[in-house]
Amino acid sequence: MSEIDELTRTLREFAKGRDWERFHTPKNLVMAISGEAGELAAEFQWLSSEESCSLKDLPTQNIELEIADVAIYLLRLCDVMEVNLADAIKKKIRINEKRFPITT
Repeated sequence: MSEIDELTRTLREFAKGRDWERFHTPKNLVMAISGEAGELAAEFQWLSSEESCSLKDLPTQNIELEIADVAIYLLRLCDVMEVNLADAIKKKIRINEKRFPITT
């Protein structure tokens, strides 16, 4: 079992144990992803591009937790919709390789 599969199972059990499955509809999960992505963006909102590249000067714990929140809801969405995240990513990479060929 892959680490992503283990995390997905853990998150499924976490939601089930709290009777949250009824709230974890695709619509609600997409809205949660959007909200958490906004919270992640807020961590960078007033930084210059240069400042955003220097993690040693950023509140990395907050950033890591916001990244985790986005990922948690994304994994729940994939689980609920029965989407294999790794397969979807590979498919999108193949599409992008055709859309954006190497130019050098």
